[in-house]
Amino acid sequence: RRNKMSGTVYVVHCVDAEGPLYETPVVPFEQIKNIFGIEIEPIRDNLVKLQKGLLALNGQEEAVKDLVDIHRITTRGTWEEVDEMLAVVTSDTFRDRFLDSARNGWIFNWFCMDHVGFTGNNPRKRDAGYHKIFDKYNSMVKEQKRGDFIGFHYHPLPISGNYNDSGTAYWGGENLNQILCRKILDRGWFPSAFRPGFHTERPDSNWFLEQWIPYDFGNQSMSGTDDGQQDLASGRFGDWRHAPIEWRPYHPDHDDYQVRGNSRRWITRCLNMYARIRQISQQDVDEAFLSAQKGTDVILAFTNHDYKDMEFEINRVRNMIFSAHQRFGGVRFLYSNAVNAMRAVLNQKTKRFSLKAEIVTSGAHKQLRVASEGDIFGPQPFLALKTKDERYIWDNFDFLEPRKIWTYTFDSNTISLSDVEKIGVASNNSCGTAFVAHIFTDGRTEEFIYNS
Repeated sequence: RRNKMSGTVYVVHCVDAEGPLYETPVVPFEQIKNIFGIEIEPIRDNLVKLQKGLLALNGQEEAVKDLVDIHRITTRGTWEEVDEMLAVVTSDTFRDRFLDSARNGWIFNWFCMDHVGFTGNNPRKRDAGYHKIFDKYNSMVKEQKRGDFIGFHYHPLPISGNYNDSGTAYWGGENLNQILCRKILDRGWFPSAFRPGFHTERPDSNWFLEQWIPYDFGNQSMSGTDDGQQDLASGRFGDWRHAPIEWRPYHPDHDDYQVRGNSRRWITRCLNMYARIRQISQQDVDEAFLSAQKGTDVILAFTNHDYKDMEFEINRVRNMIFSAHQRFGGVRFLYSNAVNAMRAVLNQKTKRFSLKAEIVTSGAHKQLRVASEGDIFGPQPFLALKTKDERYIWDNFDFLEPRKIWTYTFDSNTISLSDVEKIGVASNNSCGTAFVAHIFTDGRTEEFIYNS
């Protein structure tokens, strides 16, 4: 029987959707050498011994065992293999194996990445190109009609340029703007929720997200350290050592995304489902249910990759939820999409929101004028231009009336309107409703709205 005074656990499964990841049998041995400085003959017998912790490694036996765990090193290397796995985990039978308190089945939140901007090697055969992964999952969500959600996932470009590496810098290039320009102009879409690549945020990404995206599923705060995995120790990737260790969102500080502050967006905790670092445990799940039992609504969020053994990982976490539900029987839990969960725990109500965009004449020049109906999330909408010679351009607006009316002048300092094929403007409001407008130079317009 449910305690009417208890809160609700909103269960949010965030998938970092990156497409297939091809790995040869020697990859685990290369990782052991790169991370631990230990060189081992790359043969099957040695891999089995490493997985059982039977090779002496000067005190590194458990850390290496975690690294080469069979469920961690097994990946799907082609879309055919990924599709085979997806057919199982997105089926009604699998989703509905353990229903939530409203008698609904499992929900997926697909945070889609574009493998673009990389200039180096692609040894793991990433599916490179704009929209490749987004189109795959967006069409699947529309076809299945099970309440799944599309979010945004981004890996900053590494200095090496290699597809299998990751940087931390959002500044210094146009890659991120190019991706979002194309999402707006080519697909009429703009993200409301975000998952950071390699779980990594820094001041530049903190300030970027503050302009555009209200909901951030990046916090991987945990008790203890990751020092056993040397390549990830001391906050090397995913530095959340000072962030709140709780299943509630927080506003970050302007200068430090890890601590509470007065910034606009909400960051919530999201642990790994099955990984060698920051892996969710039964205790973590119990803490979410205990908080709810005490009357607090919480978001129990966790993440994995679409190229991994998702059936194994979901069953593992689902068993934890089932166990907690049995022991905290009065606590209600609901599978949820990312936006709905944030709105629920923050007690946010949807608000009317739209952007009106038109081309007007201002003196000798043409000017784009954009006005918002309802408050937008950040200081300005995202402006995207597509030229007739297939270039995509991001630029800033001028502020006619702060947070209400913006203009952009087409002249010799920017670009001639005659060179523009299509204009896109997009924004969220504070409760995650996204609005996209297309303006064509022949006067036509079209609009798209999400999470309304």
